[in-house]
Amino acid sequence: MASPKRRLQGLVAATITPMTEHGEINFSVIGQYVDYLVEEQGVKNIFVNGTTGEGLSLSISERCRVAEEWVTRGRNKLDQIVIHVGALSLKESQELAQHAAKIGADGIAVIAPFFLKPWNKDILVNFLKEVAAAAPALPFYYYHIPALTGVKIRAEELLDGIQEKIPTFQGLKFSDTDLLDFGQCVDQNRQRQFAFLFGVDEQLLSALVMGATGAVGSTYNYLGKKTNQMLEAFERKDFSSALNYQFCIQRFINFVVKLGFGVSQTKAIMTLVSGIPMGPPRLPLQKVSREFTDHVEAKLKSLDFLSFTDLKDGNLEPCS
Repeated sequence: MASPKRRLQGLVAATITPMTEHGEINFSVIGQYVDYLVEEQGVKNIFVNGTTGEGLSLSISERCRVAEEWVTRGRNKLDQIVIHVGALSLKESQELAQHAAKIGADGIAVIAPFFLKPWNKDILVNFLKEVAAAAPALPFYYYHIPALTGVKIRAEELLDGIQEKIPTFQGLKFSDTDLLDFGQCVDQNRQRQFAFLFGVDEQLLSALVMGATGAVGSTYNYLGKKTNQMLEAFERKDFSSALNYQFCIQRFINFVVKLGFGVSQTKAIMTLVSGIPMGPPRLPLQKVSREFTDHVEAKLKSLDFLSFTDLKDGNLEPCS
């Protein structure tokens, strides 16, 4: 059975794929990006080529090159690198899984195929099993994101007996707001050392109470330090401070959700906060307006997340 150095836990940044203004991948800034995550945000685990990374908007060869660059640049700096290898084609997903193993990734993750969809648990498990078998030495994670895939099979149901079918199964990225489903995933699998990675950043504290062992999210690219402060408060049972940190994070997320919050906006915010150019998204997504960036900058300042000079320094102070 596959077993990582240790269970994947804590914050995992869902990495952005930097692009040039012409829509080509900007590999040159990934090394700087790694250093920023580790040194400024305190985040040492990453999830590559997922939703935030526009993985399904990239070609197979591009996904391989992006994975290679993160593994190369992250060597001896990052703790764990999980590569999302989900695809509509089983063969492509298997190819990506084999490549992840070849380059030395620490794990692979797969979403449910979302065009010709599996209509029950057994069909989905059979698909996942075939992908996992292509990289038998790597820990395998299921990426549960029903709002985007349209596959409504409950994660609790999927986990029932899954290691009997997929011996390398190590946990799931749960990107849904159904805390009943998430709670039952934890409650019914307490004897297993699964990684329960929550994927709704603004609700993370609720998931921690229910047993989440970590979190995968886009905001940890630029609010990782703030979120780590929340995790530390929770660990020392300072629940009042943890709640204040969560509310602080929610104020910002609530603001940008009202403006429209997705991959395009995440790229713009990361560029603003880190000073590393993330570029525009790839079509069909659209580049954000200057008006959006101005509003976000003003909001970050008003929340005392950071001052103008801190936008490049990553200096995050507690919310007042």
